[in-house]
Amino acid sequence: MSLALLVVIVAATLATGYWTAQIARSLICAEEIVPSDAMLIENFDPNYLLFERAETLEKAGIAPVALVPVETSSKSNVANPVSQGIAEVMARQARLRAWRTIPIEITEPISLNAALQIRSHLAAERIKSILVVAPGFRSRRSSLVYGTVLGRAGVAVRCVPVFGRNSAEHWTKTWHGIQAVLEEFIKLQYYRFYVIPLRARDAG
Repeated sequence: MSLALLVVIVAATLATGYWTAQIARSLICAEEIVPSDAMLIENFDPNYLLFERAETLEKAGIAPVALVPVETSSKSNVANPVSQGIAEVMARQARLRAWRTIPIEITEPISLNAALQIRSHLAAERIKSILVVAPGFRSRRSSLVYGTVLGRAGVAVRCVPVFGRNSAEHWTKTWHGIQAVLEEFIKLQYYRFYVIPLRARDAG
């Protein structure tokens, strides 16, 4: 093996940690915690840690109420009892005091259509600023979608990423972490280059 090839292999090995961390960080929104009219807990994949983080923010006086999207039943405006029940259990366990659900119809692309329905709800309540509490590796996509859709309605959007065991530095150590990051990376590009430029524009 030539010395040049050995140097390349060693350099690539040493740089692996740097590049994997950069990939993960590209999926994470910039945390910005400021007083807002409401919090939005991204409850598409129920995650207790989001409710726990929202309770901490509530206790700090950051926002007076948390809004939790829940799936509707059979395309009605009534919340699915299972989705509603899961949200109630997690909110109660997290000791979240002021919260309420927003029934939404789950249709593809989910994040965009959810944001459009949430926008109507916020407009009805005259909410002008919102803090999105989102899973860490999903948070950049959430910030992009809500910032685009809600921003057009004059709603200021800020983001709080929430992490469990996987972090930007350690996601390659478990199969679940690898799967989560790769899936979110693909979805972010899909929303960035297709959904937002085309579908969001068409949706007004």
